[in-house]
This record gives sequence, C-alpha cells and structure tokens, in this order.
Amino acid sequence: MTWVSSRDSVGAFDPGRNVPKDQTSSRQALRRFAMASNERTVIAFDLYGTLLSTDSIAHELGRQFGQEKAAAIAATWRMHQLEYTWRLNSMEDYLPFSSVTLRSLRHALSENAVPPPPEAAVASLMSAYDSLSTFPDVAPALELLSKVSSVTPVVFSNGTDQMVENSVHRSPDLSPYSDVFQDIVTVEEVKKFKPHPVVYYHLARKVGKSKEQMGDMWLVSGNPFDVVGAKAVGMKACWVDRAGRGWSDGLVDGEMGAPDFIGKNLGQIVQAILKSSKTEG
Repeated sequence: MTWVSSRDSVGAFDPGRNVPKDQTSSRQALRRFAMASNERTVIAFDLYGTLLSTDSIAHELGRQFGQEKAAAIAATWRMHQLEYTWRLNSMEDYLPFSSVTLRSLRHALSENAVPPPPEAAVASLMSAYDSLSTFPDVAPALELLSKVSSVTPVVFSNGTDQMVENSVHRSPDLSPYSDVFQDIVTVEEVKKFKPHPVVYYHLARKVGKSKEQMGDMWLVSGNPFDVVGAKAVGMKACWVDRAGRGWSDGLVDGEMGAPDFIGKNLGQIVQAILKSSKTEG
C-alpha cells in the first residue's frame, strides 16, 4: 500500500433488457433519500476495468473467432471504446454506451482483420458484455464492505442504466454482492462521459452531496483518467494498481494529478478508506 500526495441495431437485441427498471427505481429512490439524510462517506466504484475485467470477454471472442486473436481483439475493443467516449466529449456529442460498445467492437474486429461476423455473433458478444467476470480481489473486498454500515458504496459507471443493472445483477461473480451497493449511478442522464466534470457533480447530486461536499466522496477506479477527473473536482480518489507498475500518468502536476491512495488490490483500498473515514469521523 502506498499513500501518494441504425448501424447499432442487432436484430431485436437490446442491451440490458433483462432487468426491468421499474423493479429497481423505487428501491433506489428510497436509498437516495436515506443517503441524502446523513453525512456518511460515499465510496463510488467504477465498474468496467475496476470491478469487472473487460479482458474476460476474451473467452467469448475466442469461441467466436479463435483464441489466437481473442486477446488482441479484447484489448483493441476496450481501447476504442474509451477513445470513442473521449472523442464524443470533445465533440460535445453523445451516444449511449451500448452504442459506443457496439461500434468499437466492429472497429476492433476490422482492425484485427476479422471479416464482418453474422449479426447473431455480434449480439452474443454484446450479451456477454453484461456478464463479465470480476477481478479475483473483488469478492473479498465486497464481503468486507457488506459488514460495514458507516459508508455508502455505489456503482458509478459510463454504462447505460440498463447495461449496468444487467452487469451488477447478471454477472455470476458480481451478482452475489449486488446488495452491497446502495445505488447505481450512470452518466446516461447527463449525456457526458468520464472524465467530464459534469459526471462527477451528477454523482454528488445522486447521493445527496453538494459541490462543497465533493471531498466526502471517494472514487475507486482502475482507470487513471477517471482518477484524475475525480481529483479535478475535489473528490478523493484511489487507484487499483493490480499490475504493480506504479502511477505514471503525467497530465496534471502535483497532488491534484495523483491518487490519494494506491492499492495493489481492492481489499487494500477498501481498508484504507474505512480507516480514513473512521479517523475523520
């Protein structure tokens, strides 16, 4: 542990269609009301690349296109997925993350010299994206959080409401811990992607915090751009450095450009936040 200062249509497939929103909206409204009535520390967990491994899609890619290309396609898919969100932010434009994910998949397949697959294969891949595997360190960390009532854990994602609901409730690894999260906050309402400042202020509103209370929220992410974006608006931020390579992002100088805490796994980070929260309380 280290402290540091209509192309998108695929038949009848609809990403996230299996979790009706009306079954969760009332529960989430009650939870937001509860969060707004207290001063508990909020822990906002990024989903893709933090709780869920986007590399785990390689198994389905291997089944469809062969194992020799699976890893390269998975990496290229994720690269273009993120790139598209940043370009949309810069262009003052927006597409739902489901569309971004589908278009970046087609880009990745083309870049890896894979002929256009049947629509059924594409639909299968998009469906598999709703059930990505967690990283091995996620379950123990969420088990720890399930026993703590002094903080408010939420999922905070670029995904659409339906995509994230599906991932939280359908991932075989993550769904057993879905009740740990007291809300799911996505960027769909504000139509911007991380690291745009609007999405972090949107998170604050959803959990009952004001702009003056940004420092009461912790972001936990495996994505450096997300960490820097959260720090820029006054949040505390932790970076999951599973590869153990250390922080190297150099966009912003000084403490504002670095995470408040770096952990090699999610458990280290959760323990550090709980310790900090107890100290500050």
